[in-house]
Amino acid sequence: LSMRLEKTGYEVDSASDGFMALEKIRKDRPDLVILDLMLPEVDGYKVCRMLKFDEAYKNIPIIMLTGRTQKEDKNKGLQMGADAYIVKPFESRYLLRKIEELLGGR
Repeated sequence: LSMRLEKTGYEVDSASDGFMALEKIRKDRPDLVILDLMLPEVDGYKVCRMLKFDEAYKNIPIIMLTGRTQKEDKNKGLQMGADAYIVKPFESRYLLRKIEELLGGR
């Protein structure tokens, strides 16, 4: 995914767990976050909630990209503040369109 996004012209950074993700997001203030739910330490739901309920970060769009397909999972992700919920496997063109839509020409 990182390589695909970089080939499209996006600058990409990644984190291996939820704590690291929060730290990097707070330090670097990215334009958009693609977040897996199944992260060690702090799961994606909590990362999303912590960002969306913080005035400094609440406007950063978050796409949850996950293998969790249940309707309850999607509903919970959206309740936590995710701007989009995409299930794996996914069509990369769809993800790229969603990123462009959420960035709105940034």
